[in-house]
Amino acid sequence: MLIGGLQKFSLLDYPGHVTAIVFTQGCNFRCQFCYNPMLVWPPEVGKLKNSFSSKNEGIKKGHPLIKEGDLFDFLKSRMGKLDGVVVSGGEPTIQRDLPEFLAKIKELGFKIKLDTNGTSPNMLKKVLAKKLVDYIAMDIKAPAEKYEKVTGVKSNFSKIKESIKIIRESGLPYEFRSTTVPGLHSAEDIRKMGELIRGADKWFLQILKSNTDLINIELEKVKPYTKKEMEEFKKIGLKLVKECRVR
Repeated sequence: MLIGGLQKFSLLDYPGHVTAIVFTQGCNFRCQFCYNPMLVWPPEVGKLKNSFSSKNEGIKKGHPLIKEGDLFDFLKSRMGKLDGVVVSGGEPTIQRDLPEFLAKIKELGFKIKLDTNGTSPNMLKKVLAKKLVDYIAMDIKAPAEKYEKVTGVKSNFSKIKESIKIIRESGLPYEFRSTTVPGLHSAEDIRKMGELIRGADKWFLQILKSNTDLINIELEKVKPYTKKEMEEFKKIGLKLVKECRVR
């Protein structure tokens, strides 16, 4: 498993649980608003030019890796103190050894929350069939016609829809979440995104974090939607899903 980061303590990322967060290295998306750019680029890359900017200052460095053995030494030391582990990224489902990795965490008695962009429904099926996940969070990036623009790559949208279906039919607690970006997402886009998950249990609308390093450095200058504007988006969401919140 390629591990790019570890947050040793969190009360926010897995509802009702005290967790650590493991960040896997590498992602098959290049979302413009991603605030973990160091986890997106392949680890062997020393320097990469930002794909959304022609400016020379748009340089991102690869993130150092954490040894898997060191991670499990830490987790063993937290047995009885942490409830679970959040496996995030990057994109965990592109890691071929994800099932084995999750199984090792499970053997220590931790619950697991998996974060995913939904591009690997077959991997989702594998980990669910082996009962290696207890909670799933999936990002809905944009309406279908804007997915390539927002994620920076061509993607098979049928896989996104398949993953939505798998998650909703999994019988596990889950959430969908969408980051809202002025210039990329309109009120109509929010409605279309909500239609993709109509009837879902939870949908979180997330405010753009523009005060940090982003994949598209131009977005670091963008003023996020206001609380009032986000509340209007929330009203749209509440017409489509059971629970919609702003965070």
